[in-house]
Amino acid sequence: MGFDKTLLVGKTILVTGAGKGIGKACVEKCVDAGAQVIAVARTLSDLQTLQQYAPEQIEIWPLDINSDAFFERLKALKTLDGLLNNAGINRVAPMLEQTDENIDDVIAMNIRSVYKISQAALPALINSGAGAVVNMSSQMGFVGSPKRTLYCMSKHAVEGLSKAMAVELADKNVRVNTVAPTFVETPMTKPMLEDATFKQFVYDMIPLKKIAQTDDIANACVFLLSGLSAMITGTSIKIDGGWTAQ
Repeated sequence: MGFDKTLLVGKTILVTGAGKGIGKACVEKCVDAGAQVIAVARTLSDLQTLQQYAPEQIEIWPLDINSDAFFERLKALKTLDGLLNNAGINRVAPMLEQTDENIDDVIAMNIRSVYKISQAALPALINSGAGAVVNMSSQMGFVGSPKRTLYCMSKHAVEGLSKAMAVELADKNVRVNTVAPTFVETPMTKPMLEDATFKQFVYDMIPLKKIAQTDDIANACVFLLSGLSAMITGTSIKIDGGWTAQ
């Protein structure tokens, strides 16, 4: 089951954190819907493997999203139909053990980069005539959780930023929304979910009693990047199996 293969035809979408996990799935789903995709990640080998999925539709940028080289290429784009700010990190530790380095890293990657990339892409998004931004949030942007003070802080910030962007950019016909997943089976979460106690905690918190898959998240992103969501801005799609409904 998937979207119409022409849903995103004629559109160019830029996806950060595209090499693995959710980002990779988002690139593939956008391609399946007909889009041209700019896939951004630091690891060239990951991007080269991804590009084999659809060589004529996937352009790869093996760049650090905080680098000058990335921003130069981004600002050079004349038009851009969709931006998916997917790249992010987590630093799991009790609050008393969090270091200045961890604080700075999470703020730089999860908050500052989302702001700066969106800001740099804005002229191209406006030029498209109907730009769409999807910021990858989390259920942790709505609740709290032990050992995740930094991650929760950063995702709450993304939610606030996205709402403010949606209001400010509406008159420019640029829509801004978030997707807020629960725990998803990815390379980043695999070590966490190998802990039996933690895995049971996750299952106990999710009424649907299952872990999300990357395609669950990617489908929501394609929807928000497409004309199917033309009247949707300033909101979040929570893909959490009911976690935040309790």
